[in-house]
Amino acid sequence: MARSLPAVVVAVALGLAFLAPAHAVVPSLKQPTWTELSPEQKQVLAPLAGEWDKLESWRRKKWLGITQRFYGMKPEEQARIQRRMVEWVKLSPDDRKLAREKFKNLQKAPPEHQEAFKQKWNEYKQLPEEEQQRLKAEAAKSKPQPKPGKAVRPPVTASAPKVVAPLPATTAVAPSDQVAPAAAQ
Repeated sequence: MARSLPAVVVAVALGLAFLAPAHAVVPSLKQPTWTELSPEQKQVLAPLAGEWDKLESWRRKKWLGITQRFYGMKPEEQARIQRRMVEWVKLSPDDRKLAREKFKNLQKAPPEHQEAFKQKWNEYKQLPEEEQQRLKAEAAKSKPQPKPGKAVRPPVTASAPKVVAPLPATTAVAPSDQVAPAAAQ
């Protein structure tokens, strides 16, 4: 009996050695194509119809999660979601990436910064449509346009440059008053 125990331990150890590691890549579950969606899902996700099949699986999963919550939302929330989907589809891939980065940065910002941003956003939303359009046009004009064939660099978000204070004025020293280095003496 005592001799069979080490054999069992060795067998178990060998069996565990051949198991896949815990960090093995697990293939993502395939999300449905547009034709596989239910009529209700298609209705909610209609703005994404043209690019649904091009979306990564995890993005489809996110949008499907929204469809599950959609009918439990208030009508004004549903309309807001639909408007945002339409706006999202109109964005270029670079603009979408920039929007995601800005959202992540805002989520990491201190609460007082988030509140200030929300307040400014609410003030903007209270403006008449014409004023909003004027501000959008001004922002588009001030945004530097990339040169054709050149790579666009993301804006640098480093801290402000350090300002070096000017040196105080000193009295001039005559060459004969200077002390010679010790090595030259």
